[in-house]
Amino acid sequence: MASPEGPVIPRLLAISDRRLLGTRSLEDWLGALAGRADAVQLREKQLTDRELLEQALRTRDAAPRGLRVLINGRADVALASGCDGVHLPSDGVPIAALRRRFGDQLLIGCSTHHPGEVEAARRGGADYVVFGPVFPTPSKAPYGTPVGIEGLRRAARHGLPVLAIGGIGPREMAEAAGAGASGVAGIRAFHDSRDLEEMAAKGRRLWPRG
Repeated sequence: MASPEGPVIPRLLAISDRRLLGTRSLEDWLGALAGRADAVQLREKQLTDRELLEQALRTRDAAPRGLRVLINGRADVALASGCDGVHLPSDGVPIAALRRRFGDQLLIGCSTHHPGEVEAARRGGADYVVFGPVFPTPSKAPYGTPVGIEGLRRAARHGLPVLAIGGIGPREMAEAAGAGASGVAGIRAFHDSRDLEEMAAKGRRLWPRG
């Protein structure tokens, strides 16, 4: 749940994708994130409601200390499983409605693809947004032309923590930070052990905690 001192925004947000696990279980992958990512977004669209709740409970129990668990699109599942928050798609449940209903019980994030959506998320009461795709990446191709670094820079001016996504690996992190990003989110880089280690080290340098 959200801290009484206010939400701690993830610097490195890992998004689950069973297709990239190989022979590992989801629980094995969570163990690999220990001390490397700040939060994991459980994105399991193929599961039924009951299966998603059961997976959320297992993920909560298996998550290493300090790794917060966010449920993709389902505030009800996040609450029922005792997870830390919900990550909403850009066309999901209105953020303001969730904030009015649940206050600070949940960390609330949202996917955004242009600066206007970032401003709408800020007005609605989101804690952070994921913005992109910044660079070309297969998983974000349906969202159109990448916004680029200048698009990310414009998004970061809205006064809400912005995590860059889309083609973000170790080499792109400094550029994202220079454009005003508060961190990065991703799928593939967080499933590659070499990229993950390098991203964790760079994340600590680029976005140090006080």
